[in-house]
Amino acid sequence: MKASDVRQLIQVRMPEPSRRKRVLRSAFSVAEYRTAARHVLPRGIFDYLDGGSEDEVTLRRNRASFDAWGLMPSWGAVTGPDTTTGILGRQSALPIMLTPTGATRLFHPEGELAVARAAASADIPYGLAGLSTVSLEDVAAQSPTLDRWFNFGLSSDAGYQAAKLERCRAAGIRTLIVSADTRALGSRERDLRNGFTAPPALTLSSLVGIAARPGWWTSFLRADGIRFPNLDPSDSDAALVTPSMWQQILGHSDASRGWGDLDALRAQWSGKIVLKGCVNPADVARAASIGLDAVQLSNHGGRQLDHMLSPMDVLQECRQRVQGEMELYLDSGIRRGSDILTALALGADACSIGRPYLYGLVAAGSAGVTRVIEIFAAELQRTMTLVGVSSIAELKDRGAELVRELPRLPQELPSTVRE
Repeated sequence: MKASDVRQLIQVRMPEPSRRKRVLRSAFSVAEYRTAARHVLPRGIFDYLDGGSEDEVTLRRNRASFDAWGLMPSWGAVTGPDTTTGILGRQSALPIMLTPTGATRLFHPEGELAVARAAASADIPYGLAGLSTVSLEDVAAQSPTLDRWFNFGLSSDAGYQAAKLERCRAAGIRTLIVSADTRALGSRERDLRNGFTAPPALTLSSLVGIAARPGWWTSFLRADGIRFPNLDPSDSDAALVTPSMWQQILGHSDASRGWGDLDALRAQWSGKIVLKGCVNPADVARAASIGLDAVQLSNHGGRQLDHMLSPMDVLQECRQRVQGEMELYLDSGIRRGSDILTALALGADACSIGRPYLYGLVAAGSAGVTRVIEIFAAELQRTMTLVGVSSIAELKDRGAELVRELPRLPQELPSTVRE
């Protein structure tokens, strides 16, 4: 072989001085974006993003529940494949939505604006958190074509709730998400150790961790102060971070709200309503009976109740209970396109991701979110091709043929009792 032939076969990449560009060029999976995010964030901030409650059993189970299923390809011609699907009556380029995450500007100075830009470009829905750090109005102004959802907190104050609903209408919110899993704050022991309490009480190790990430610290100081402009019924520039706010900021909501409040909300809101945070099939059936449009099966990514069922554990039963009466979405533990295919094959209409897009945001801003979405899209298309389906509709129709629950292998007995 001639030297010229070798040169044609081998392409040498020059070193890339920009960390952001290096990540975009060399990270090929959600796991690699997670690693990149860990190298950017101070330890305490990364733990807040990545951790779960108590012993983190639920956090680990979320991944294990996907690994318990195997794919069973079938031979046949495949075209496309086409990943478009309907989500609440609107076409989405992927069976994916970006779930609400609070305090997003802790992770990147642009926060929710960067995420919204990526979601709009990908033509998928994005849910803005009630504790988002960018206003509904700013997101609407920047991304007017985006399918905008909002995590709506129920209130016992009728006037406050009516005004908040009017603000959502004026901002073009199509879908309200009501969380059912934040009646109390989960015991996130990583956060307790790092001083992420109400109010914050940072430990020496947390301060050292912040000092060890000067890039994050410099960006944080240069940006505007963090505010939570969507808590009030009207848009406000007032600084809202006070000691009394931290319990809400970290995830607590009013435990006295219940089914009657959802009935009332259904009467007040003509748009779509999604109940998020259920893993109880009876709750899913009841949500359908009162006219809610969808349920997002979720355990809050393992951040609330430990030793809780995974959404994958109950997906099939929930689908059987409601049949086609309402849409079912699934989150918690999704890290690959094959996870999305498995969930859709077992009865989900779409999947919602949280931590994965935040990893991309931390590592490379809006471009990182876009890249994570592209990774999911490419993995989903490739998996669809390899299992033998050409569209999301076909995948849902033939789902039971394409997945098989794997047998549980007995755990190895300790050496002292093997006999």
